[in-house]
Amino acid sequence: MSKSISKPISGGPLFSLNDSQAQKIQSKCGRFRILIIGRANAGKTTILQKVCNTTEDPIVYDANGEEINPLVLEASASRGLHNIEKELVFKSNPGFIFHDSRGFEAGGIEELNKVKEFIESRSKETKLARKLHAIWYCIPVDDSRPFTTAENWFFSECGTADVPVIAIFTKFDALDTKAFTALRKGGKSTTEAEKLALQHAVASFEVVHLKTVYTLAYPPKDHVYQRNMNTEGSDCSELVERTAAVLDNETLQQLFVSTQRNSLKLCIRYGLER
Repeated sequence: MSKSISKPISGGPLFSLNDSQAQKIQSKCGRFRILIIGRANAGKTTILQKVCNTTEDPIVYDANGEEINPLVLEASASRGLHNIEKELVFKSNPGFIFHDSRGFEAGGIEELNKVKEFIESRSKETKLARKLHAIWYCIPVDDSRPFTTAENWFFSECGTADVPVIAIFTKFDALDTKAFTALRKGGKSTTEAEKLALQHAVASFEVVHLKTVYTLAYPPKDHVYQRNMNTEGSDCSELVERTAAVLDNETLQQLFVSTQRNSLKLCIRYGLER
């Protein structure tokens, strides 16, 4: 069995942040800004809702901070129009601003360049609140070809400077099912196959696909596997923990953790006073 290249979550610098300090840093630095990338049906919306603990749709703002009428959004979507500069904010957790790269799955030069230009323009911002703070790249693995031209281009050509990228392999339960079936065919009992399926799914994926990603010019800073996201009780706690861990800037780390004050595990890890 191959050795897993999943990374342990490092604790990072410990700090104490009470409510007033959290408000102060949010006032100074604004909200934590994330670009989420992925094809249609990659599970992007579900991930954002899980992170923000809601089932509601986000409020959408234009680049000037003006709320966009939902009817206008529907009209734009029906015409295939999308602006990566739009800001998505959930009422349940307004500490985040999300940007969505819809259309990225098309793999056309125009769509890919828009993403690259957006990342570059945000890196030139002088104010921390206007900068991009993290990128979540969602890659569904429920088919035989999880890495398309878009993914290969992004991790080969799109440098993100000091903005960390987390690769999120969604719908990983599909690989768990395949591993279970293979183990049963190999003679394992149902009980044994159930115990071993998750481990075998990860090991196989890392040998066939993941190692290649980490050999490209601009590999992700870390990665997570998301399973059964439509199941009640599922969450994105590992994604949140790993995002906090890869942030090199302590101010950004504090800002990010301040958006997750209901996460007991994260509070304990970073010494956050609840």
